[in-house]
Amino acid sequence: MTTPVRRCVCPGSYDPVTNGHVDVITRASGLFDEVVVAILHNPVKQGTFTIEERLDLVRQSVGHLPNIRIGAWADRLVADVCRDVGAVAMVKGLRGGTDFAYELPMAHMNHHLTGVETLFLASDPTLQHVSSSLIKEVVRYGGDVAGLVPDVVLAALRARL
Repeated sequence: MTTPVRRCVCPGSYDPVTNGHVDVITRASGLFDEVVVAILHNPVKQGTFTIEERLDLVRQSVGHLPNIRIGAWADRLVADVCRDVGAVAMVKGLRGGTDFAYELPMAHMNHHLTGVETLFLASDPTLQHVSSSLIKEVVRYGGDVAGLVPDVVLAALRARL
C-alpha cells in the first residue's frame, strides 16, 4: 500500500519573488511532500517581469529545495489549479491583520468551490513589511532592497527598473 503524496500549492504573481515568498515556500516544503509554486497571471495585465522571467527567478530562488515544482497558470482560479495538481491545501503567508482580512474570504470561497484547505503561515517578523509592489517602488526610486529579495532578483530589478 502506497502513501498518497501530500501536496500543497503556494500561489502568487511572484512579480517578483521576495524573501518573504522564499520563507513561506521553504517552510511549506518542510510540511508537505511536494510544493507546487503556482505563478498565476492574467495575460491582459502587463507585469514588471514576463512569465518566463518569473519562472526563472523563482527557480533560481527556491529550485534548490528537493520537493518543489514550479509552474504558471493563466486565467485560472487557484482552487482549480489545486484540483488539477492534486493539492490538498494551499499555503499562504500572512504579514498582518490586513492580509488576514483580505485572505479569509478567499479561503472560504476556495473551500466552497473545491474543498481545498488554506493554511496561513505567519510571516517572518523581519519581512512583514515586504511586498512585491513596495519592493518595485523602492527600487524604481533608487532605494536599496538588499536582503529583502534574493540576489538574483535584486540584479534583475536593478536592470529592469
